[in-house]
Amino acid sequence: MLSKYRWWRDAVIYQVYVRSFLDSTGDGVGDLAGVRTGLPYLKKLGVDGIWLSPCYPSPQHDHGYDVADYRDVDPLFGDLAEFDLLMAAARRLGIKVLLDIVPNHCSIEHPAFRAALAAAPGSPERARFHFADGRGPDGAEPPNNWHAMFGGPAWTRVEDGQWYLHMFTPEQPDWNWRDPAVGADFEQTLRFWLDRGVDGFRIDVAAGLFKHPDLPDSDDPEADARTRDSVNPLAWNQPEVHEVWRHWRAICEEYTARDGRERLLVGEVSVPTAREHALYVRADELHQAFFFDLLGAPWDADAFRKVISEAMEDIAGTGSTVTWVLNNHDQVRTVTRYGGPTPEGSGLGAARARAAALLMLALPGAAYIYQGEELGLPEVDLPDDVLTDPIYRRTGSRARIRDGCRVPLPWSGQASPFGFTSGVEGAKPWLPQPDYFAEYATDRALSDTRSFWHLYRDGLQLRSSLPQLGEGELHWLDSPPDVLTFSRGDGFVCAVNFGTTPAPAPVSGAPLLSSGPCPAGVLPGSTAAWWLGDL
Repeated sequence: MLSKYRWWRDAVIYQVYVRSFLDSTGDGVGDLAGVRTGLPYLKKLGVDGIWLSPCYPSPQHDHGYDVADYRDVDPLFGDLAEFDLLMAAARRLGIKVLLDIVPNHCSIEHPAFRAALAAAPGSPERARFHFADGRGPDGAEPPNNWHAMFGGPAWTRVEDGQWYLHMFTPEQPDWNWRDPAVGADFEQTLRFWLDRGVDGFRIDVAAGLFKHPDLPDSDDPEADARTRDSVNPLAWNQPEVHEVWRHWRAICEEYTARDGRERLLVGEVSVPTAREHALYVRADELHQAFFFDLLGAPWDADAFRKVISEAMEDIAGTGSTVTWVLNNHDQVRTVTRYGGPTPEGSGLGAARARAAALLMLALPGAAYIYQGEELGLPEVDLPDDVLTDPIYRRTGSRARIRDGCRVPLPWSGQASPFGFTSGVEGAKPWLPQPDYFAEYATDRALSDTRSFWHLYRDGLQLRSSLPQLGEGELHWLDSPPDVLTFSRGDGFVCAVNFGTTPAPAPVSGAPLLSSGPCPAGVLPGSTAAWWLGDL
């Protein structure tokens, strides 16, 4: 009975990194009113919903992922009244709204953590976090050897001599989910936002929350910092976390039963294999979890086929659908990732990014688009003195820093701020925009039918109108080396040429849509195309 409400199974969601989307006040930081202004643009693009990055009160040590109050809006972005206006505007346009929730850790300014600092060792207040005595003479060494993902030890000592755990930065203490008070408080947070009408939540670090109860030493304590990923098996992917998602799923289904609107839980799940990933999307847990293996795959036909096949076998086999993603606020953008940072690589990277977009939109399941992806934005190489990423502040290294994909969007004009911020004289975006952003401004993209924007818009329109696309099955077809070809339903074929030389097209006629010039009967290198017709 509920199947007709399951919009999320093949939805296309647009990730809004709020501080970089559109600034309505002239302070150089995007805000909720800016998001509301941009909704018609997103409606025209054709997405089904938006995911908002954290906009809760926060000291912004990690740009909102250090939450000081989970049930309010930071004045930097607006207030609850503005949030309600955004929700109403999105509802009128038929756009779903997901909030980013951060249950693994909070801010050192969260009232619960401040109370823990003021309380004594062994107190109920400290039990909400991971406080422990140190090792060595006078407890001067951390309780274990773990390192934080963003560099340095995962422990910080407080005045009374105990240490607290933080798997990211010292400003982000990890909650102790073994204390029932933590789960009870987050249930109230979920209900607070569900009562305001949100359509669901993107869950940060969804494979986190629980740590090994003994907090033992790790055989590879610097693995998280080295990979910038949650790979320490003692700190992530503990079996107890699944009970949390069962409870959250039950809360969402309670709201769905009231009004027929199914709420969505989509997790940031970074685990070693597609099979472990599938455990998070069983019928009574998360509805979806981002499948990052496609994002991490090198530009290679065999690599793409392998990760797609594993996802279809292990994840779709649970009854869920795969959640595909090529870009997000933590990763180098595809244009640069596929082509390299040099000017010589930008053209190749753009062609490959366009092809990858058509591939993703043709796959069974849901897809998430990161803002600026639809404009073909490359990664921005920023000077050291403007970097804000805590990874850089803690390590001094530019490896895997994230500022380059977070530069504010260009909307119009020939010079910064490119319409991003209001007409206040001297207003500057919180991160500098390069001069070449003029080539990518949305007004220019909308007027150029050859732009990335039109490719995405045309792909989304066909995806919503063709019954073969969206949810369903995929069948691999024989193809030449360096080419992936698959069919979807009755007569739909997608092919991607990962090579640099032309290959025979799988269908003789002209394509329905292609990522670049594609003569009938030929599939050029670094090109994807869709056909409707007999093979």
